[in-house]
Amino acid sequence: MGPSGSGKSTLMHILGGLDTPTSGTYVLDGQSVEKLADDELADIRNRKIGFIFQAYNLLPRTTALKNVALPMMYAGIPKEERIEKAKKYLTMVGLSNRMQHTSNQLSGGQQQRVAIARSLAVNPSILLADEPTGNIASVQAEEIMEIFQQLNNDGHTIVMITHEPDIAEHAKRIIYLKDGKIIKDSGDHKQRRVK
Repeated sequence: MGPSGSGKSTLMHILGGLDTPTSGTYVLDGQSVEKLADDELADIRNRKIGFIFQAYNLLPRTTALKNVALPMMYAGIPKEERIEKAKKYLTMVGLSNRMQHTSNQLSGGQQQRVAIARSLAVNPSILLADEPTGNIASVQAEEIMEIFQQLNNDGHTIVMITHEPDIAEHAKRIIYLKDGKIIKDSGDHKQRRVK
């Protein structure tokens, strides 16, 4: 959490391997990420990191099933396996009855669920969510947070940017940024001050 310009998106881009830090070291699974070539970064993103965006980034005239299967195609997963996994993830987010609907036929909350299912396609260990509840109604936001809670319980690490304190309260840890620096780290809501 933090005000606009505090560094939240920059941090998210560094964690996702989309940007490299100007200084310091970023180690992911024992590997220094900032020293990797572009193709190596792409490989890490494809295997270890799932992205969930506020704008969903779905293909508009493509079914939910195909939107979810797409990253698996790039990962070289055979078609039958892609379809089965896409069905599994769509069912997991409560969209078993909407698989053949195109994204422009779905509500905002349903589109965000498709985006979550798509982020799970290659079974990443880390999910990066940038304002995932920003464009949906509060009831739908609570449903999305329930999905995130289940994913976290299943072993996924979720790093989420939000401006909404009620959404942040779902987290086990809240880190506050200002001017590119951590100003407070709740670490299991203990509200300890970082120096």
